[in-house]
Amino acid sequence: MRRRRNKQVEENFWPSFTDMISTIALILFFLMLIAFINNIITGKNLEYAKQQLIDTELSLEESKAEISHAENQLRLLKDDLDKTMAELEIGEIALKLSEEEIETQREIIADSNLELGELRSKLEGIAVLRLELLKSVKASIEENLGAKTAEGEDLVSIADNGNIVINESLVFEFNSYTIKAEGRDLLDKLAEAFENVLDDAEVRASIDAISIQGHTDERGTAEYNRELSAKRAYTVVNYLLNTNTKLETKYGEYFTASAYSEFRPLSEGTTEADYSMNRRIEISVILKDSNVQKIIDEYLEDSLTIFND
Repeated sequence: MRRRRNKQVEENFWPSFTDMISTIALILFFLMLIAFINNIITGKNLEYAKQQLIDTELSLEESKAEISHAENQLRLLKDDLDKTMAELEIGEIALKLSEEEIETQREIIADSNLELGELRSKLEGIAVLRLELLKSVKASIEENLGAKTAEGEDLVSIADNGNIVINESLVFEFNSYTIKAEGRDLLDKLAEAFENVLDDAEVRASIDAISIQGHTDERGTAEYNRELSAKRAYTVVNYLLNTNTKLETKYGEYFTASAYSEFRPLSEGTTEADYSMNRRIEISVILKDSNVQKIIDEYLEDSLTIFND
């Protein structure tokens, strides 16, 4: 009985052991399978990680290149900034010099304007002297003979060109160069007035000549009118110097006669009043160009001195 039981136990033991070994083998198989699968997964992860590392290294290299490029750009910008700052400094120096130069020019211009103002005043003074001289002559005549004729005409007037104008009808008959009796009184006073004016040495220093001009109207030929206007002008000059011998003795050198015929009319009309206006004697005071030129030369000399300084 015991032997059979032992045999039975022994028979039952081996199947159980075999089952256990099979189970262990199966477990080992699954473990190996899991390990294999895990290796596969790990390998893939490793490859992915390697690729990621490679990509990261490439990105890093690109970043380094960009950083290097940025550094180069920054260096160039710094160089440009340094250059700009240097140019700005030079510009500031130039600006300061320009401002100083501008201030100098302003002073020069101010001095020049002052000199120009003085020149203008002197030239205006000469022009005023001429006009005042003629006004003085006119006033002297009017003081002695009055301002108007019996017919209401002006004895003498000042034209726009600054000349004294004597209506021809007051001195000459129509188409004649013989002085009328009533015209003699006018010319007598005119001779006295010129003597008084020329007695002023300062006035005399600026006068080159006193021109007596004859003018006619347009009727008649130019040649005839030229001859008539010349004769009238010479007749007036001769009368002035003959009626006042002091005037001729002291200042005869200043008087001259000229003829303009019909070519400088005061009116372009064709009425008798227009013709009467154009027939006239004009007296012009001619200033010395040398005096005017001397003033201008002095101004130019002073101006050059300013600029040279």
